[in-house]
Amino acid sequence: MWTNEHPEEPVPAKPPGPARAPERVLTESDLWHGADLDLDAYLARLGLSGEPPPTLDTLTAVHRAHLAAIPFENLQLLLGRPVPLDVPSLTDKMVHHRRGGYCYEQNLLLAAALDRLGFTLTAFTARVLMGGDGRPRPSTHALLRVVVDGEPWLADVGFGGGGLVEPLPFVDGHQVSQGGWNLRLDRVSEIGDEEWLLRGFTGGRWRNLYLFAAAGALPQDYAVYSHYLTTHSRSPFRSRLMVARTVGGTRYALNDTTLSVERVDGTGETRELTLGEVGTVLREVFDIALDQEERRIVEGRVKEFLEA
Repeated sequence: MWTNEHPEEPVPAKPPGPARAPERVLTESDLWHGADLDLDAYLARLGLSGEPPPTLDTLTAVHRAHLAAIPFENLQLLLGRPVPLDVPSLTDKMVHHRRGGYCYEQNLLLAAALDRLGFTLTAFTARVLMGGDGRPRPSTHALLRVVVDGEPWLADVGFGGGGLVEPLPFVDGHQVSQGGWNLRLDRVSEIGDEEWLLRGFTGGRWRNLYLFAAAGALPQDYAVYSHYLTTHSRSPFRSRLMVARTVGGTRYALNDTTLSVERVDGTGETRELTLGEVGTVLREVFDIALDQEERRIVEGRVKEFLEA
């Protein structure tokens, strides 16, 4: 027979007074693995030497030199190779073999170098807006906040499309010309309260570059985002050749066979390459030397992209 009787429910245990402040939650404190970096080789790749102190002058010099020396590129995907993000692999590829990389590779290498030099940093993720129509995009870009003498600065050597030339003060409404390239940072509230918009002045008007939240990310997070970008069928990194380099007042960009040059004085030019010129331009303009087999594969993939 059914009955409405229930067994007596246990009484919750009473907490023994206020809880103490939590101890460290994560067991790993060496987040950026600066000790795994061949620092001397990295600085030599940038044309620098010694082991400079963690000052703003050092941060600025490293940022500008990294941007000029190590190009943005997605050649690994065209060559059918993996894109590991551990510091030894990044060092082997971009330092010892003088190749470039895309945002996660670039800024994780920079993070390891800054960590090794004694800087305190936090990684962020950003939604790329450049070239979009205003509709929300996923957070697929990486950038860093670096603290120098108690003041926060943004660092980003992996945008590849008209971003920072040197560190930018992390200050609402800050507008600056970095060697003739004009940038502005504003706090906005599009999705949450702590969001920031970076814009660049090109083509006679301010253009949105990317939107980011001031929430810390880890290399493990970047590995997940990178897997998406390197494997998803609709990823732009899998559908065209992309190479970029900023050297002083000149920006170079190669998209498949279209080579663009932009200068701070507003001049520039665009020309179409033949497939046979792609390897030569990679070497002469972007300082990327491919062997004959790599060049054959890249030219073949670019031909596929153009015919798709």
